[in-house]
Amino acid sequence: MDQEIKLFGGTSNPALTLEVCDYLGTQPGKILAKTFSDGEIQVEIGENIRGRDVFVIQSTSTPVNDNLMQLLIIMDAMRRASAERVTAVIPYYGYSRQDRKVKPRVPITAKLVADLITVAGANRVVSMDLHAGQIQGYFNIPVDNIFAAPILLKYIESNLRDDLVIISPDAGGVERARAFAKRLDASLAIIDKRREAPNISQAMNIIGEVKGKTAIILDDMVDTAGTLTQAAAALKDRGAGGIHACCTHPVLSGPSIERIEASPIDSLVVTNTIPLSDKAKDCRKIIVLSIAELLGETIKRSHNSHSVSTLFV
Repeated sequence: MDQEIKLFGGTSNPALTLEVCDYLGTQPGKILAKTFSDGEIQVEIGENIRGRDVFVIQSTSTPVNDNLMQLLIIMDAMRRASAERVTAVIPYYGYSRQDRKVKPRVPITAKLVADLITVAGANRVVSMDLHAGQIQGYFNIPVDNIFAAPILLKYIESNLRDDLVIISPDAGGVERARAFAKRLDASLAIIDKRREAPNISQAMNIIGEVKGKTAIILDDMVDTAGTLTQAAAALKDRGAGGIHACCTHPVLSGPSIERIEASPIDSLVVTNTIPLSDKAKDCRKIIVLSIAELLGETIKRSHNSHSVSTLFV
């Protein structure tokens, strides 16, 4: 495409939108989003986008429903303004943990959200570290699921190189942890976790050797930090020399910050897919890495119809 990229941002993460625009050498598109007193959201696109390739950055993080609804309304406005193509850039995909039926008579909300995004007018979706890979199959439009691995690996290689062991906090994260361990030439351990209810878990056992090693707990997100801090306590009991954690999405809800500060975790490395709350910003254990360059390069390659997968080779 010979026209410049048109990039718009919702209100969920304006700082990330500005960083991506800086990388791309462009200005964010003009958009006005406001909320009426009864909670209704109104959006107005402030410039001509007829026939243009437009991207809208919006994480569906807290307040999840408001940010999701705003994303849908923005895309509907863009479609009605005759944009040629609309790409929803969703660094954090809310409702991603409701990706299957775990018991009778429950919804698959991740699929419902995919349908809403498609019907609202998205022609393509870009997301980062989806909680479950099968969510890509919930869409009937192209989905680029990019990974924060290059950013996290670079940080680990520069700062945490002494006798590493990569920890998967549950069986579902073993593939991710194994890939990191291979790249870092590190050993691998797994936490045997039993989940009793949503947001409530108990670390039961550690499979692998961690004594005297620098342990790095690897996950896609940290929500209430119950799993994370219980895993850290178990690692400490097993003699780990240092305990660090890395995740892509810092959801950090409820008592998460208090738990992290009281835990034996030395540092929690996250990315800026979700902006930190004021309380989280004050936590000295939390280190934030920017995904702006990776996201900006993905947007540029998508705009120019170039390969995105080569970013991760």
